[in-house]
Amino acid sequence: MKHVIILLDGMADYPIPALCDKTPLEYARTPHMDKMFQKGTGGMVKNVPDSLAPGSAVANLSVLGYDPEKYFTGRSPIEAASMGVPLKDTDIAARCNLITLSDEPIYEDKTLVDYCADEISSEEAAFLIKALNEELNLSDMRFYPGISYRHLFVWGNGPTNMQLTPPHDITGKKITNYLPSDPVALKIMKESHDVLKKHPVNLARMEKGLNPANSVWFWGAGKKTVLPSFESKYGMKGAVIAAVDLVQGIGVCAGMDVLKVKGATGNFNTDYSGKAKACIEGLRNGYDFVFVHIEAPDECGHRNEVMNKVRSIELIDEKIVGPVLAELEQYDDFKIMALADHPTPLSVRTHTRDAVPFTVYKKGDCGNGTLPFTEENAAKTGIFYEKGVFLAECFMR
Repeated sequence: MKHVIILLDGMADYPIPALCDKTPLEYARTPHMDKMFQKGTGGMVKNVPDSLAPGSAVANLSVLGYDPEKYFTGRSPIEAASMGVPLKDTDIAARCNLITLSDEPIYEDKTLVDYCADEISSEEAAFLIKALNEELNLSDMRFYPGISYRHLFVWGNGPTNMQLTPPHDITGKKITNYLPSDPVALKIMKESHDVLKKHPVNLARMEKGLNPANSVWFWGAGKKTVLPSFESKYGMKGAVIAAVDLVQGIGVCAGMDVLKVKGATGNFNTDYSGKAKACIEGLRNGYDFVFVHIEAPDECGHRNEVMNKVRSIELIDEKIVGPVLAELEQYDDFKIMALADHPTPLSVRTHTRDAVPFTVYKKGDCGNGTLPFTEENAAKTGIFYEKGVFLAECFMR
């Protein structure tokens, strides 16, 4: 049997006045997910336990059947696995965003203008990360370049109890009350500003009217992640398709293959068709399970881009769900699920821990429902999984 999960990161939302009091999913045209919901089944699932912050690492572990209360050690160690950065048991890895801060002379008085520095290109970012390694001369610490604004900082024997705030949670706010609790981490962030604000890459960006990546921001720290292999857990050979290191890293930690897609960006302007093609080729090449992750709805939620969030959902339905469904119909047996990991409501611009809608369609399903796939209609089914791992275990059978 073939299994496919299509994960629309941050898709779930609240009704929006600008969308006639509909959610982006309700407003979007999604005929293929509607078909899955009408002919198959659906409901609600809570992927983020109350004991953990509502992050994508926690939620995506749940979706794949790994209880985050048992396996989650921090976001960044998972990203390190994707980037091929080996971690010692005593290392602390932290996500290192390249951000834009305002111009106040005292660092602590600045405002976080943009958590992604206008989605700086990976090529520009690599020059900035290289400059930090060369000019800060840090002992037993190192920056590693990633994709766009998303990078990695590894600290040998670093502290395990740092209080760190995700930068996308404080866009537009003064950073005073959100700075790292550890004085060394704060010192490095302040020194990074001194290096980056005068770097030629940023000077050129400002000339073009783009936000400069004028500081690093640490968050998501933790120790090395160890997961049982997906194949030993479910008896299936699995693959992951994602643009972001976090989701690729979960796949690596679980012993799954990562199928790369040229043009996949982790934002709205990604190669949706390329992800569908990679999934179809993966199924044809012997993978029993393919996990397709699309970051676009989440990024649009963080940036309060209402119509882009609607359009990203439509593009996923048209260019990924539709072609993958058509491919699966050729197989003797299959299951496909579409769902969000967590909500990223446009009104709050960050993750919440609310339950999210899911729909599952399998070979032979012939329901006669007429309602479209929405948060409200999924809730009306009365099907609810209080933990994402319970839904995963049912789906993987």
